[in-house]
Amino acid sequence: MEEAGQTGTKKRKMGERREDGIGGKNSSSKTKWPLIKPKKNLQITRIKDTDLFTVQNFFTPAESKAFIKAAESIGFVHQGSLGPTRGEAYRDNDRVSSNDSALANAVWESGLNKLFSDIKIRGKVAVGLNPNIRFYRYKVGQRFGRHIDESVDLGDGKRTHYTLLIYLSGDSKAKIKKEPNGSKDSPSEPLVGGETVFYGSRNGVVAEVAPTEGMALLHIHGDKCMLHEARNVTKGVKYVFRSDVIFA
Repeated sequence: MEEAGQTGTKKRKMGERREDGIGGKNSSSKTKWPLIKPKKNLQITRIKDTDLFTVQNFFTPAESKAFIKAAESIGFVHQGSLGPTRGEAYRDNDRVSSNDSALANAVWESGLNKLFSDIKIRGKVAVGLNPNIRFYRYKVGQRFGRHIDESVDLGDGKRTHYTLLIYLSGDSKAKIKKEPNGSKDSPSEPLVGGETVFYGSRNGVVAEVAPTEGMALLHIHGDKCMLHEARNVTKGVKYVFRSDVIFA
């Protein structure tokens, strides 16, 4: 495990800017998203004694690649930050955002709903996904510094309490050295770097999650959110599907 760097407690209070589509590129309602098959026998892997868990093969390889293709067809827009002096963590990635309740419901009903059937927060139960869907793209050299994810009040007693990340690229078993030379940003090139790292007390590493195609990563956010970052991508392209789990 890697120890925390120079970023210390100051960034504990830094959240990412509210992701409401402003400054990003929104998809139209005509976007053809891939059909999502119902998932059976999904297995949760809890990471230590935290509100953090992964789900292997939540998206199939075909679904992951189809989402990448759809997002690329819309067009990514670069996202930066105002910087630490303005209360924001360092950010350098590309984004597409889509306000699509049908897509959110399709992902939720494909099996995510069952994974949250026994999870309650302050007496509230999980009821679905935030329709504000985001796609992130990290090319070589891009990263997202240490930050926390804020809980969002959606009205009518609904509030987000969990972050959902589904990696659309990445394979920990890829044989990097045997790949032929190609463009640094080629999506077909094995992904190196881009780990999602969570920090606990004294900036110690609690978990280090390597992107794996189709794997979902879920963690509690808001006042209980762990400080975390998306590490620098050193090879290939990292694609991520992002939403939030709503409780009511």
